[in-house]
Amino acid sequence: MVSAEKNRKVAAGLALLGAFQPTPFPLSGLHKFYLGQPVWGIVYLLLAWTQIPRIASAIEGIWYLSHSDQGFSHRFWGATTEAVVVAQSTLTASLSAEQVNAIATALRELDQLRQEGLISEYEFEQKRRGLLDRLA
Repeated sequence: MVSAEKNRKVAAGLALLGAFQPTPFPLSGLHKFYLGQPVWGIVYLLLAWTQIPRIASAIEGIWYLSHSDQGFSHRFWGATTEAVVVAQSTLTASLSAEQVNAIATALRELDQLRQEGLISEYEFEQKRRGLLDRLA
């Protein structure tokens, strides 16, 4: 992974360029190099003689555009940007203590269900995100 965050619109543009390129020179995979995933970029270039990288690039380009900047940063960098952290702390401060405690309790209960094997990791993650989305 690369240390500097990348712009999601640039990544989407490179992916869509690779998907709909009019030239015979393979441009598929440039978005992977841009995002700091050189192994995937090489795979795309090796498969350039097929339509697979073009299809994958088109799907990824649309997928990148469908994400918010916050979701994109979290997905590729594993952390939120400073502006998002400040916005979240401001929002959390405006919520009542009861609301925060209720969501925290629900998260603990979900984690307990997951640890006991009553729900899958996927179900836990979906429910956890749903609860955290209520904070946002």
